[in-house]
Amino acid sequence: MKEIKLTIFYKELNSENELPASFQQLLKSAKEAINDSYAPYSNFNVGAAALLENGIIVKGSNQENASSPAGICAEGVTLSAVSAFHPNIPIVALAVSAKAKNSELSNPVAPCGLCRQAILEYDYRFQRNIQLILQGSSGKIIWIDDAKKLLPLYFGKDDIKASGSTNF
Repeated sequence: MKEIKLTIFYKELNSENELPASFQQLLKSAKEAINDSYAPYSNFNVGAAALLENGIIVKGSNQENASSPAGICAEGVTLSAVSAFHPNIPIVALAVSAKAKNSELSNPVAPCGLCRQAILEYDYRFQRNIQLILQGSSGKIIWIDDAKKLLPLYFGKDDIKASGSTNF
C-alpha cells in the first residue's frame, strides 16, 4: 500500500483591500447577492458572484425549498445564470460570501461538494483555472488560485471516457 498526501496552498487575507480591484468588486457583488437569498428554513443566506473574462459580473444567491434537497446553492444559481446569459464567456473567478440570521460568520464559507464539481465543469469546459474568493459575513478571506485545489480527486470527462462510452 502506498500512502499519498495531498496539500493545497492558498492565500489568507485580512482585508478586501489586499485583493485586486476587480476581485474587491466581485466580493462586494457576492455580498450584495446575499440580500436576494431565500433561506427561511436555515436562515443561512449565501451570495455568489462570477467574474467573466469580459469583465461582466453575474450574481446569484441560495434558494431554499421546504423539500430540503430541492434547494439550490448560490454557486449553482450563479453558474446557471452565467450559462444561460453568457454561455461562451469563460469564468475568471467566483466569490462566495454568507450571512447567518443570528450569528456573525467570521470564517470563510466554501462551496459544497456538488458545487465544487459544478465549478470544475466550467473550468474544464473553458480550459481555464477558476479562482475562488471566499469570506463569511466578515473577517478573513481565502483566495484560491485554482478551484481544482478544493476537489483534487474530481470526476471528469476522462473518467467517462475510461468507461468506454462512445458519446465523448
